[in-house]
Amino acid sequence: MNGNNDTEHLWLKSYPESVDWKMQLKVVAAQTLLDDAAKQYGNKPAVDFEGKKTSWNELHDHANKMAKGLQSLGLKKGDKVGLFLPNSPYFIISYYAVLKAGGTVVNFNPLYAERELVHQIEDSETDIMITMDLHLTYDKMQKMLHATRLEKVIICPIQDLLPFPKNILFKLVKGKELVSVKEDKRRIFYSSIIDNDGKFEEVSVDPENDVALLQYTGGTTGLPKGAMLTHKNIVANTEQCAEWLGAGESDQGQGKMLGVLPFFHVFAMTVVMNLSIREGYEIICLPRFELEKTLKTIQKKKPTHFPAVPAIYTAINNFKGLGKYDLSSVSCCVAGGAPLPVEVKKKFEETTGCTLVEGYGLTESSPVACANPIVGENKAGSIGLPLPGTIVEIIDMENPGKIMPTGERGELCITGPQVMKGYWNKEEATKETLENGTRLHTGDVAIMDEDGYVYIVDRIKDMIITNGYNVYPRNVEEAIYLHPAVEECIVAGVPDKSRGEIVKAWIKIKEGRELTVEDIKEFLKDKISPMEIPKMVEFRDEPLPKTLIGKLSRKDILEEEKAKKQPSPSEE
Repeated sequence: MNGNNDTEHLWLKSYPESVDWKMQLKVVAAQTLLDDAAKQYGNKPAVDFEGKKTSWNELHDHANKMAKGLQSLGLKKGDKVGLFLPNSPYFIISYYAVLKAGGTVVNFNPLYAERELVHQIEDSETDIMITMDLHLTYDKMQKMLHATRLEKVIICPIQDLLPFPKNILFKLVKGKELVSVKEDKRRIFYSSIIDNDGKFEEVSVDPENDVALLQYTGGTTGLPKGAMLTHKNIVANTEQCAEWLGAGESDQGQGKMLGVLPFFHVFAMTVVMNLSIREGYEIICLPRFELEKTLKTIQKKKPTHFPAVPAIYTAINNFKGLGKYDLSSVSCCVAGGAPLPVEVKKKFEETTGCTLVEGYGLTESSPVACANPIVGENKAGSIGLPLPGTIVEIIDMENPGKIMPTGERGELCITGPQVMKGYWNKEEATKETLENGTRLHTGDVAIMDEDGYVYIVDRIKDMIITNGYNVYPRNVEEAIYLHPAVEECIVAGVPDKSRGEIVKAWIKIKEGRELTVEDIKEFLKDKISPMEIPKMVEFRDEPLPKTLIGKLSRKDILEEEKAKKQPSPSEE
């Protein structure tokens, strides 16, 4: 059993020798991560953006100046500042400038629709937004200045990030993407904000209680909620990840991090941005994932670390021209954000020679709670072991006071220094999710094996009940992925009059391969039970729907299914 007594923590016997589960975690303000990096790594490269390199000292200097500039706008402790930026030095500078000035960062996804932006600006009480001088980002914020409480927009110029001659060519070739805007009281240029000596007013921080970040959840049910992540949460999870991944032993100040995941997503914020800052890794910034550009970048710039979502590793596995690229520099890959199919992991490791470990986390846990070890047993299909200082319990879904025996299903619950303070202005939702203010109920169904490794069976809300029998979509998906013709797969329950729900699979077949419904059902016969074999199979030529960070989206495919069954106006 996995209770709160150290002697009962099954995972301790499987812990890598180099990792201390009882390690002392720093309790400091999050901005000290950048302060320490500047002191330690100085003029070494911190960011490589399109070939132009920014040093740690330059990042630090700009963050200090921006902090003073924000305070000159009237920013006070606890005020919210939104970041509406792609991966770039501006994101890192702005993130740490807001913290230094005493504010709270609110991450916004640049691809959000206007309705989603309005909700998040109003809900978070964001009055200042930092964005870039591109139509893709600025145009939406221009509308928000009129449609919401937003008072000011700070505009960062992309050309200043580019090396010569790209900075000249950008205006010539992509000038239509740039906005032309005049500076006024509400629209302020980045150059004006940093036009000072950088001597901002120091703000006292209580790391345990002061909120550094409002990170909005995906909103799978209802409107997105803002998880309040404290300074302690953010620093603790960065420290935990560094300890777990063996950072600091040999590559401190030497490693290179491929930053293709968006920093506004909590996984990339911690495992790409903050981990790199703690360790002095040079961040190779890519504003978005483009398959061939990513492969060319790996070959040319030779990153050592490459965290990504499973969909990115899948795309690399299935790329026909993969053989012409040298990916041998990459030694550490961490998959997060979605379940990693076993076959995807195996093929990627065989193709690249890199160790690919699956981790697990939630926005509410800053986000990482578990991961497979880099050194030690790496169990395929498992999310690994709890990180240092993290307690994982598998709780009876009918009786939350009961901890389930080894190998039996229950709800995965997390207690640790990375667990959020609560949801912003959502007291009831906080009480439902945080038991006694500390134990996080994840909504995921899991088991723990006798070695302390945790396996996610499924989301509680995604479980399919067909004829009273529980079917877990992930289990069915894993079996379907074993078929060599399958590129992508989503399994979900769809309504059925006689059974309540039936199992349906949506499958994208690999290019040049063929597959029929009979083929897939025959293939699954000896791999899953008859109740789990999909009663309906739909093949797609196009990629299956994904979320904005590249996760296969069960929610979107079910919405498509529901829309297909809605009668058209002429039929009503």
